[in-house]
Amino acid sequence: MGTASRVKLSQMDALMVESLRALGWTNDELVRKVKAGELPVDESPFHFKYELLTAFAAEEPEVFEASVTEGYQIKYNTVRGIRSWILITFGKEPELLLEEGQEAVHVSLTAEEKEKLANTLSFGWAINEEGQASSEGASLYRIEPIQR
Repeated sequence: MGTASRVKLSQMDALMVESLRALGWTNDELVRKVKAGELPVDESPFHFKYELLTAFAAEEPEVFEASVTEGYQIKYNTVRGIRSWILITFGKEPELLLEEGQEAVHVSLTAEEKEKLANTLSFGWAINEEGQASSEGASLYRIEPIQR
């Protein structure tokens, strides 16, 4: 499935979906519990307000369900948002490079993780391989804005 047919989510909605998925919820549980408002209190450093996700699911049920079951593309990513998405989705703490004009995220990903990230990132970001990582089957990547 190409990114053209994927629904678009805000960076915050995407982070909340992935944080609920990280609880071990299946797609069906995620859709049902969010729509019903059966949501945990987020004790993470993010302090997500999951009721915003319930409101979104009520306003745009088809978009919400498709994002959970078929995947999504983020409308607009920030470098810190990419770091948070990787942390929540893969449990990996990337390195943030915040030098003006050189902003990027450095992280070790498996081929499967890189593919999921590539399908999710908003337009305007590139994932460049920078070599093999120390862990088996992973490579080091630099995620950065495409320079115009």
